[in-house]
Amino acid sequence: MLAVSSVPEIDGLGSWWGGPLNVEQLAVGSVALVSSALNSLSNGQFTPAISSSQVAAAFGSSGYLRINDEKTKGFAEHSGFFRTSDGWTRTHANYPHHEHRLLQSLGVNSGAGLGEALGQMSSEQAQELIVAAGGVAAAVQTRQQWLESMQGQAAQQGDWAQFSLRPADAVRTWQYNPSSSRPLSGLRVLDLTRVIAGPTATRTLAALGAHVLRVDAPRLPELQAQHVDTGFGKRSTLLDLSSSEGSERMAQLLQGADVLITGYRQGSLARFGLSAQNLAEKYPELIIAELDAWGYDGPWVDRRGFDSIVQAACGISDVYQTKDGKPGALPVQALDHATGYGLAAAIIAMVQARSEHRGVGSVRFSLARTAAALFEFGAPALPAQPLDAPRMGHMESPYGKLDYALTPFVVDGEILDFPAAPPAYGQDEPIWF
Repeated sequence: MLAVSSVPEIDGLGSWWGGPLNVEQLAVGSVALVSSALNSLSNGQFTPAISSSQVAAAFGSSGYLRINDEKTKGFAEHSGFFRTSDGWTRTHANYPHHEHRLLQSLGVNSGAGLGEALGQMSSEQAQELIVAAGGVAAAVQTRQQWLESMQGQAAQQGDWAQFSLRPADAVRTWQYNPSSSRPLSGLRVLDLTRVIAGPTATRTLAALGAHVLRVDAPRLPELQAQHVDTGFGKRSTLLDLSSSEGSERMAQLLQGADVLITGYRQGSLARFGLSAQNLAEKYPELIIAELDAWGYDGPWVDRRGFDSIVQAACGISDVYQTKDGKPGALPVQALDHATGYGLAAAIIAMVQARSEHRGVGSVRFSLARTAAALFEFGAPALPAQPLDAPRMGHMESPYGKLDYALTPFVVDGEILDFPAAPPAYGQDEPIWF
């Protein structure tokens, strides 16, 4: 369902980051899938071209974002590589609750203490101790070690996008509008995702006109810079799904939605009756897209994970190690962004299938499977060259003046901008207009 039906025009270079893996091909290819899906949906009437300068900027969007002329912060103090007795481990502590669990699991309260504690145990011991406490970490492994592990073997299985299609007696009446400058206008997308991958998918759909409502839990707020970077064109609301009112509001939203995207660990939403199986039975016309870190089989299916953690576990950090032997990282959070654009393309394809073939689809993506796709591309075929500076957008927002990279899509010779600034976090009522 993600086969390229029409190759979009690509303006710019094919190699700019360099390095041992062809991150450029993953980036351009995932964005091209969105353009191809739009071409198929519109019967050839809408096929955005792609700017490689804008692709590079979109994949590094947080680095280009300025809020009142200030650059946003990167990884937190306790997120990073730490030496262990037999190698390295990578931690993720950008969210306060993950930082607390990390430090608590090791009985320390500072970065110096963290490094000392990790240095006294093996990488696997550190990984399992932190994970058992609800923290996020992974031992840095070689590619071969990952492929020989039970989770690595499970994550390799299947296609990048795992589709299923179920027949529907009746389907919603949303149809592509050829007169619209944003071809997904009117499509209702319910966004239950966090961090980068899922929000990138819904930011892309919003840029193309979809009505996106993001739902977050009141007790675990998103990081402000993360919300701003991925919130363009969306609405933002808060719902406590453990309350009867929140549960009822969610049911009303699902009843009116065309698409649901979820990005939580397996089982996290099931306790609220929101497993994919239950949703498909209760809302037979709902398109369901799922995303997680490690895949849907194997011993790590319910484990927390982020782009940087998956890079460490699956061999990318080892491949990108520095001259002094320290593990490295991709030039951008490419697993997140490529998965996000792949999700957006898959959703557009499923919207078309529902409209034309009366079939309602579900799809699953994982960051670990995206990593496998990256390794399949191998090394870049061309030497890296400098790109032109990307086109930037400028908007006023509830957070002040925003400077940001425009989308990677070119429509009628112009770089596509987002339709609106990010809203204040949680400001909106949980309703459809």
